[in-house]
Amino acid sequence: MDALSKIFDDIHLNQSEYIYLKAKNNWAFQYHDQGAIIAYVIMQGQYILHLDQKTITLEAGDLILIPSGQKHLCTASKDQVFNDALNITSLFNEKRHKTIELQSDEKPQHEECLILAMRGHIDSIMAKPLLNALPQYMHIQHIMSSTAPEWLQIGLQFLAVEAHQIRPGRDKILDHLVSILFIECVRDYIAQLKDSKNWLNALSHPELSNALAVIHGQPEQVWTVESLAEQCCMSRSKFANLFTQMIGETPLAYLQQHRLRLASQHLRQGQFSIQQIAHKVGYSSETAFSQTFKRTFDLTPSQYRQQFQSKLKTQ
Repeated sequence: MDALSKIFDDIHLNQSEYIYLKAKNNWAFQYHDQGAIIAYVIMQGQYILHLDQKTITLEAGDLILIPSGQKHLCTASKDQVFNDALNITSLFNEKRHKTIELQSDEKPQHEECLILAMRGHIDSIMAKPLLNALPQYMHIQHIMSSTAPEWLQIGLQFLAVEAHQIRPGRDKILDHLVSILFIECVRDYIAQLKDSKNWLNALSHPELSNALAVIHGQPEQVWTVESLAEQCCMSRSKFANLFTQMIGETPLAYLQQHRLRLASQHLRQGQFSIQQIAHKVGYSSETAFSQTFKRTFDLTPSQYRQQFQSKLKTQ
């Protein structure tokens, strides 16, 4: 499996949900969640998205994707100030697959807007390298036109058909469709990158991608700089220098961080003992694993698992 595919396996994108937002006149909505990818397809009209001091104008036929699910506000016009904008975060659960109407009698009146909002949950700890490498948002314009990428036209058509048909397996198909849209957006972004010293570029690098693929695919193996260099058919020094230049940290530092993120995922899932998890992420000694884990997370593996289980009980 190639490096990008394995990384998307690791982040566990699932539980995809969607709602339609039908907005009239002077309206606004906000989104507060983290740990989920969110995307909007503007089917009709236009609106303004406010994200971390930025304002982005979106028109019919546009797609905007916010990889981290960062808090944002959407309004009918740029100059509006709203103190009571509708929070749509919980509506993905309460009104999933439904149309929510946003109406206001306040002036000025604006053109009716129809928005398809999609959300896909991810493991934000496993997704950290990917989210750090991606921009705050990805804006693709004119997705309904003949000039739009073919993958996007087909994917959205398939999504529209599947969303309106209640058939067995629909939820799983929607998960896959949202995954495909996200992966293709990432691939398009990688293709347009001009900075070669980037973690995303390393995923498609003819040599380095081999090292990333085995780190993510076989973390339990005893990897050294030499054995990783062999995967790339490179000398030890050339490989180490190139890896550090593009990734921003040494091969063994990257390997250790990935192993610890993976260990945190296993601890949250609760299926394996700490000793089993240590072996699964490449540690022969449970003690060495626990000490390294605590240096990164400020908790022992047992404390980390207990803390996570306590949070689940209070939700």
